[in-house]
Amino acid sequence: MLRISYNKLWKMLIDKNMNKQDLKNATGISSASIAKLGRGDNITTDVLLKICETLDCKVEDIMETIDDK
Repeated sequence: MLRISYNKLWKMLIDKNMNKQDLKNATGISSASIAKLGRGDNITTDVLLKICETLDCKVEDIMETIDDK
């Protein structure tokens, strides 16, 4: 079964010396969306695009699919 992982996003935030609160403030996304990202839950493409625009990256730079075998 495939699932989405946002580990790339968390690594990027560390590299940019940012935390989740910084990301929330910079993007204007909700705390609920940040929590969903933290749990690996489904998130809208609008949220992903806001993150990418803010961090100047592509979607594949912040997420990946993982096979849970």
